[in-house]
Amino acid sequence: MVKAVVADEARIKAFEDGVASSGVLRSQVGLVVGKLSVSSDRALVYSLLPTPPTDSGEPACSLRAAAPSGKAKSKGGKGGAGASSDAPPTLQFDVDWVAEHARQVSRMLLGGMTVIGIYIWSSEGSFKATPSAVLSQVIRVVSQSVPWYGSDFDERLLLHLSYSPRRWACRICEMASGSLRPCDLKYSKLLASLQTFRCTYNFEIRLTVQAAEPFKKVLSKAISHLTKEVQNAKALIDGDLFSDDMAITSEGPHAVDLLVPFKNNLPAGECSLEGVAGLLLFAGSVSALAYLGPKESISEAISDLKVDIIASLRSRLDIILDEADDDSTTNDVENSPSQKVTQVNFHELREPYSFSFPRRILIPWLAGSYICDYLQQSETTKDAMERCKEVISLETEVENSSIVEPETAASTATLESFWDVVPGASSRVRAGPSLEDGRPKQVMCSGRAQGNGFSILAALFVLLVALLLGFMFAFPANSKT
Repeated sequence: MVKAVVADEARIKAFEDGVASSGVLRSQVGLVVGKLSVSSDRALVYSLLPTPPTDSGEPACSLRAAAPSGKAKSKGGKGGAGASSDAPPTLQFDVDWVAEHARQVSRMLLGGMTVIGIYIWSSEGSFKATPSAVLSQVIRVVSQSVPWYGSDFDERLLLHLSYSPRRWACRICEMASGSLRPCDLKYSKLLASLQTFRCTYNFEIRLTVQAAEPFKKVLSKAISHLTKEVQNAKALIDGDLFSDDMAITSEGPHAVDLLVPFKNNLPAGECSLEGVAGLLLFAGSVSALAYLGPKESISEAISDLKVDIIASLRSRLDIILDEADDDSTTNDVENSPSQKVTQVNFHELREPYSFSFPRRILIPWLAGSYICDYLQQSETTKDAMERCKEVISLETEVENSSIVEPETAASTATLESFWDVVPGASSRVRAGPSLEDGRPKQVMCSGRAQGNGFSILAALFVLLVALLLGFMFAFPANSKT
């Protein structure tokens, strides 16, 4: 339960001055970026990001004149349906557009930062005239568009900045009931006191592929198994095994290594060979980063790092799926690599085939912190900067030299293969989907039909040798008697 809301003073004041200086802006909606801290029961507000205009140029938030009241009096003193009203205009929102903005922003945020609510800039009268159910619905839809992994919080923030009079108000939205309760807003130097935790997570997982399984299901299953592996991993922080009573006194980025338990066997669901068309090998590395706010426990940094790893993998898969959907709607004559790979049926592959996952880059943001984006093979850092300016509203130019690329592609000699294993067919090595997260990801499928036949022949050979040896020792013994 959120008991207090603390915002970064410099960022909030700068935003307030900027939006107030626009003069003509009468309403605006945007996202609250921060964290709902489990260990401190506080909501930490790092930044406010205005939602950009829609594709048609319309604002995501606008004012709608109040409907005339039948009880209002006209100038002649008679009431009527067309009588004028002094009620302030209400706020109306393009809810789906705000939710899409939240989805794209959350993809660019690193561990320890996420979209925790919305803010509204309007007059006091318009805000109060807007039904609470409308405000709660916007918050609910935005929350549903943002992935939350392992969070117990069922609350989100609603910040209102009024320009008449000019003041802030904070409310906590209960997601279950939709109720809004007031809460005090305090200020502190949050961004300057953030601690950074970095981790490079190397992984390799093998899973069976069922016949006719689609691309999305195959990769989603692999990421789900990795989620369990990451959650059970132990952590080393700056070389020391993490414990609940650990205290960190040093400043600067902290190096974290995750120790994954040995896999003694395959998951129970992967032991059966019925309906199996292949074996998926998913391997590579993810560069993860998380921020820890003041008065938060170190265990939250470890949890946020693990969330960042899984969220990063899911974001890369979503990018491929989104690009494939965009290509299908535009009816391109030549399909993009993303559309081609999403249409692949692994068990039907007969020719070498490969593709790459987007790789993560880090872009400077606020007070030494970073945001991230993902580059496809045909993209450059310039493409990433254009997306960040549109989605995050970067205020200053970022030079290419300051962009960090922690996931550099390995040599092409490590591209992986997909081996077709349809029963009865000969096992052949196939060049399979390479899932590149800085290092190429391996997807391969190994044959079982030929392997099973070889095992049977070997068993028959051993049995035949045993019978011959038995006869050789038996006949000499009989001749002597």
